[in-house]
Amino acid sequence: MERMRSIWKGSIAFGLVNVPVKVYSATEDHDIRFHQVHAKDGGRIKYNRVCSECGNVVQYADIDKAYDSDDGVRVVLTDDDFGKLPAAEKHEIPVLQFVPTEQIDPILFEKSYFLEPDSSSPKAYVLLATALENSDRTALVHFTLRQRTRLAAMRSRDGVLVIQTLLWPDEVRAAEFSSLDGVDKPKAKELAMAETLVDSMADDFDPTEFTDDYQVQLRELLDEMIESGGKKVIPVAEVEKSGEDAEVVDLVAALQRSVDAAGKKAAPAKKKPAKKAPAKTAAKKATSKSSTSERKRA
Repeated sequence: MERMRSIWKGSIAFGLVNVPVKVYSATEDHDIRFHQVHAKDGGRIKYNRVCSECGNVVQYADIDKAYDSDDGVRVVLTDDDFGKLPAAEKHEIPVLQFVPTEQIDPILFEKSYFLEPDSSSPKAYVLLATALENSDRTALVHFTLRQRTRLAAMRSRDGVLVIQTLLWPDEVRAAEFSSLDGVDKPKAKELAMAETLVDSMADDFDPTEFTDDYQVQLRELLDEMIESGGKKVIPVAEVEKSGEDAEVVDLVAALQRSVDAAGKKAAPAKKKPAKKAPAKTAAKKATSKSSTSERKRA
């Protein structure tokens, strides 16, 4: 089993006690992933990040975030702007209060994280986890991750502290269905029959008894298709296996063109053959040399 990697380090502020912790994602997705391909030849579909203004492909390093207001104003924010927000630098999980566990509506739960003690002595960690278990209460905390502050519920699960981020109240929609307005209440006999059916199907919850049938059947279908072969089973090109995206390929091509261009400029120019002196000029030089010799002899 692959060892989990921590995604955040900080401490729980529990009164005057600080509990250093590492944070790990508690869940993982095992769904089968698909790519978009060209139906004609099975080639991967790739998308470039193209600027709508200049039409050029933009690298990730040159991309910022922008907010468009309702009145048509666009505000561009850089990483420096986000870094100025106080919550962006928080590496502390402050405990706000302890509430009865049953008062938290499950609809508010979002994502779960494990907390591991990150100190030489986990005594304070164990103390907090045990206190939560014995009190049957859940700690409400603030948890800032990836420049986003969330309200979260912290509880003890088999001796391990778990944080479950919560949706803010305004993120939960109101269920207002007109079809339920004015509906008569169930009759006593109908309700008794329904409760009898519920009792006949009552059991303790064991998540291991349930399987994702769709993913199982999808895996079986893929295995059968790979084994049988055919037009729909295509060997993956080595380029796709390497995981190079369009930007990397374009970069390599641009570098190659630069190298080629530099080579052409650096090539030494061919020496032109020396021009022969005209016949008249050569005769004059010979006459001049002869006169000089005669003078010396005289």
